[in-house]
Amino acid sequence: MKRVIAAVALAVGLAGPAVAEPVLGVWKTQVDDGAYAHVTFSQCGAALCGVISRTFNASGEYQSENIGKQLVWDMNANGSGKYSGGKIWQPSTGKVYKSKMTLSGTTLKVAGCVGPICKKQTWTKVQ
Repeated sequence: MKRVIAAVALAVGLAGPAVAEPVLGVWKTQVDDGAYAHVTFSQCGAALCGVISRTFNASGEYQSENIGKQLVWDMNANGSGKYSGGKIWQPSTGKVYKSKMTLSGTTLKVAGCVGPICKKQTWTKVQ
């Protein structure tokens, strides 16, 4: 019985606190069709999702009808800054693509793909 208690205590001790997912937070997209957005990533069940939280054009911030809409959903963390299995919506065309992402520091490389052809953007961390 002492061995069982010791094993449980060791397992709990090694588990430690949960590590925050590094992609969580706000990211600035590249310009698409004359505008860009701030996308806020959060945990959505077991996956990650990104919602448009602010929009900007050449005149500055504006209130787009896309604020509050999901831009990225069902994204899964694979470790080492790699994410896959998600979908991404391109507001300028209304199309949805399979998506994958790669995180490196404050840079997030985002790709929306149809078969082997991918459109890519590099997003930067805002907060």
